[in-house]
Amino acid sequence: MRRRPVIAALTLGVLAFLATSFLLARALTGANAERATILAALRDQAAGDSRALLARMPACAQEPACARTARARAARLKRPGRVEIVRFDPSVQATLTRRIGTARVVWRAGDGLPVVQCVRVQRDGPLTGAGAELLSLSDPIPGEADCP
Repeated sequence: MRRRPVIAALTLGVLAFLATSFLLARALTGANAERATILAALRDQAAGDSRALLARMPACAQEPACARTARARAARLKRPGRVEIVRFDPSVQATLTRRIGTARVVWRAGDGLPVVQCVRVQRDGPLTGAGAELLSLSDPIPGEADCP
């Protein structure tokens, strides 16, 4: 008679632990999803492909001024070579719900000099989808400068 409550309590404890572990793992991998999304946009920008870049930033594509700036920036930052991220500071370390923040990324293409940009990101946590949507890319900033 006393065994049933103990088994039920252990079962609930194990299920709570597994659920918490799953949510925490998804929250911590959100920075990787954000980084991958930003890298794809940087590749489009370095290729000068403003159409593909704006497809990755739907909110910016809907604003004429933002779209015009993104097109001009893609033309100006066009560079040959393979794009790689040298340093990445995510918009948020971990979140359970949707948050908007600014990531700082240092990238370069081929043997070119590094470019530092700020990326406005809407990041979802495991409770809201665990994805990342780019809102905008800044002009290059000085190498040691922080994002606002």
